[in-house]
Amino acid sequence: MYKSIDLFAGIGGIRLGFDQAFGDEIRTVFVSEFDEPAQKTYRANYSDPFEIAGDITKIDASDVPDFDIALAGFPCQAFSIAGSKMGFKDDFKGRARGTLFFDTLRICTDRKNKPKVIFCENVKGLPMHDHGRTFKVILGALKEAGYIPWWKILNSKDFGVPQNRERIYIVAFREDIAPTEFTFPEPTGKKVYLRDILEDAPISPKYYLSDTYIETLRKHRERHQSKGNGFGYQIRSLDGTAGAIVCGGMGRERNLIIDHREHSMEPVTHIKGKINEEDIRKMTPREWARLQGFPDSYELPLADTHLYKQLGNSVSVPVIKAIAEKVKEVLDD
Repeated sequence: MYKSIDLFAGIGGIRLGFDQAFGDEIRTVFVSEFDEPAQKTYRANYSDPFEIAGDITKIDASDVPDFDIALAGFPCQAFSIAGSKMGFKDDFKGRARGTLFFDTLRICTDRKNKPKVIFCENVKGLPMHDHGRTFKVILGALKEAGYIPWWKILNSKDFGVPQNRERIYIVAFREDIAPTEFTFPEPTGKKVYLRDILEDAPISPKYYLSDTYIETLRKHRERHQSKGNGFGYQIRSLDGTAGAIVCGGMGRERNLIIDHREHSMEPVTHIKGKINEEDIRKMTPREWARLQGFPDSYELPLADTHLYKQLGNSVSVPVIKAIAEKVKEVLDD
């Protein structure tokens, strides 16, 4: 039985991938998540016999039970290409998000029994941040702490979900058990398209855009195109893949679809104008969950605004599972 801890847990996507890979051979003994709405979604899907801890900077390593595997999807916003790329200087509500990686390392190393594995996920731009210096510091810190790190950028669309989402994954093994080589999983070759993850019709009219809003989006894009910019809404082909759903759940207009299946044209929310007759709509939170590889049994208990944010901040579960299977092979050996 391997014991794991789930840091920056979000809604438990990394944990889910490891649970799927390890089956009955893994047990989560500690969870930390700062965001209260995310905690609610997490609790709806995991019935742990302990409370979810909050701010990781206030957690003492001695208060965390012994564990074998640390799962840490430390905040990506500080290093994101789409964000301000502040890195270690990034500040959010008084918390230096860029330095939270070192809290992960503190909890792993300030103890008698250091864990066997530290697993991290972040944006693909991390190795390029600050001309590579940030990533060099992170890898150097892992090595100094007694770990051998491997890393690779993988794309979710190569692992059975229709989302073009590149992320960096770091697997660090404790020196005394580290293999001479660690091989990340290869693409599955399974092709999945947007039409494969659509919810059954009819879709609520609240997801169909108003004609007034679509006209606003078109004018916005025309203004940017006239300046040579690429900003604007985007309609994705049902026979293609979505763009990356982003941290914070923003940019839903970058992943619009045309759904001609039967649906009501009567608005259920207050909108300007009327529901568009081109059948352009946003994807639903459940469809976003499917874009991330969450099973339909995974509960989505909160309002859409929270769910889009949580799913955009989460991970692609099938990618995590594929990596976790490789980690298990090393540990079992």
